[in-house]
Amino acid sequence: MRKLGIGLISLVMVLVLAACGSGDAGSANGKEGNKLETLQEQGSVKIGFANEKPYAYEEDGELKGAAVAIAQEVFANLGIEKVDGQLSEFGQLIPALGAGKFDVITAGMAITPDRCTNVAFGEPEIQYGEGLIVEKGNPMNLHSYKDIADNPDIKVAVMSGATEKDFMLREGIAENQITTVPDIPASFSAVESGRAHVTTGTEMTIKMALESANNEKLEFVNDFEQPDIEGVPSYGAAAFLNGDDDLREAYNAELQKLKESGKLAELIEPYGFTEEMNTVDPSITTASICSGENY
Repeated sequence: MRKLGIGLISLVMVLVLAACGSGDAGSANGKEGNKLETLQEQGSVKIGFANEKPYAYEEDGELKGAAVAIAQEVFANLGIEKVDGQLSEFGQLIPALGAGKFDVITAGMAITPDRCTNVAFGEPEIQYGEGLIVEKGNPMNLHSYKDIADNPDIKVAVMSGATEKDFMLREGIAENQITTVPDIPASFSAVESGRAHVTTGTEMTIKMALESANNEKLEFVNDFEQPDIEGVPSYGAAAFLNGDDDLREAYNAELQKLKESGKLAELIEPYGFTEEMNTVDPSITTASICSGENY
């Protein structure tokens, strides 16, 4: 009887564990793992945005920016009217997506082969280059990443998780020259306080952030020489959990309609982007960037 009792208990435990184990990513996404249908039924989507103007920012209690405008338009066209958006530090976006805090993340995040192993990117939405912010008058005469690499005393602040750190390392800037900070305002503070001589980031982000800060102690380097390396220009896109293929494919289909109609350019132009400089060539695909062909 004791052996029989143990056997019954073991069987019950197996059934309980099996039931608990059914809560995988597919089940969490709704019936038969269809995340899109789940979001359409609830009428809302949780999106993480990096707090980076002009991609995403808060103004008068409302989320604005190019990434916000694109996401709102795409999801409205998918029948999901409510975008439950939340601003986050850039470096926390991918971990938060993996933890289930967001359904999607988007912030002009550059598609890179490394990131492609952690998330499933949608198709490219926007392209952009890099930029520098220095002390007024540019006393260190910095006009490129090479200029920073050539002077080991130069310290540069960069936002945690940003692709610029990899770009700088590949341009010969030493690891001990680089200080990571949580966001753009912190990078400006580092230069103002003398903890860094320069900060770098995507061109539009840091340029507009400096204009908004109205900081007369710093200046944007207008004649910055773009690095001739893989990954520049960068191609920004929304990112999804691996396995949420139905949601990503539906997003891509609506995004393609926006591109073909010219609506995408209309959505980003109010935020300082232009069709000539920032729209993506149709031949550039996420698959080609993830594979390294167009990176």
